[in-house]
Amino acid sequence: MSFLFGTAGVPRSAPSGSTVAGIRRLSELSLECMEVQFVRGVRMSSSTAREVRKAAEELGIYLSVHAPYYINLNASESAKREASLQRIISSALAAHACSAVDVVFHPAYYLKAGREETYRVVRQMLERALERLRSEAKGVLLRPETTGRRTQFGTLEEVLSLSQELEGVQPCIDFAHIYARSRGGVNSFQDFLRVLEQVESALGREALKSMHIHLSGIAYGRGGERSHTTLESSDFRYAEALRALAEFNAGGRIVCESPVLEDDALLLKRTYQELTSRQR
Repeated sequence: MSFLFGTAGVPRSAPSGSTVAGIRRLSELSLECMEVQFVRGVRMSSSTAREVRKAAEELGIYLSVHAPYYINLNASESAKREASLQRIISSALAAHACSAVDVVFHPAYYLKAGREETYRVVRQMLERALERLRSEAKGVLLRPETTGRRTQFGTLEEVLSLSQELEGVQPCIDFAHIYARSRGGVNSFQDFLRVLEQVESALGREALKSMHIHLSGIAYGRGGERSHTTLESSDFRYAEALRALAEFNAGGRIVCESPVLEDDALLLKRTYQELTSRQR
């Protein structure tokens, strides 16, 4: 398959909440990737990282990492900006220790700054992170995520521009967030094709072969994203997003953030298999 499918965190049906237990459960379910969730803080000892790395390598599970939610590289206070930068670096170092490549994060909020000024500050902060990681976590990719709320930095154009300008940065494309941020305006096969066309235009064909994607159901309001939901309870047309990916012959990882993690990850995998089998 051109895509690996998996969960954002340990599957609910795992016997415990440990990352190793999650890896083993994913293998039993015939899912192939997991995004390790450091969303409340980076807490993984070196011995645990070795165990995680060993389990992932033995079972063929591709790992990525989601950095803490408490990141705002555009915070008004310099101490908060520095703390945010350190959370990204700590996530990347932990990712490197357990053989994960992709570090996903929500970069910033606009606050009172304009979009151009926010972009300048975020770019400058990421340059600092990359400078350190080139020596301490070589090969790790920072993946700013397309965000779902209109107050958040992270439009498709913003994350693609960062990826163009900074070596070591690639996008995390969250189709559900794009849909929610547009308040339902981006929700058809043709809409999703246009998203992929933008990725290809900005980053080239190679970027489409190793995508890192988030998919889930989602609810939205006037400001964009409200909450993640199950796929079937949302109006988000996830099958159309998968069809667009198949049409583009894209590849990489699709991580499900649904409240019913593995159930919806398996639904995504089945749907994608059915779509691609029809194309043969």
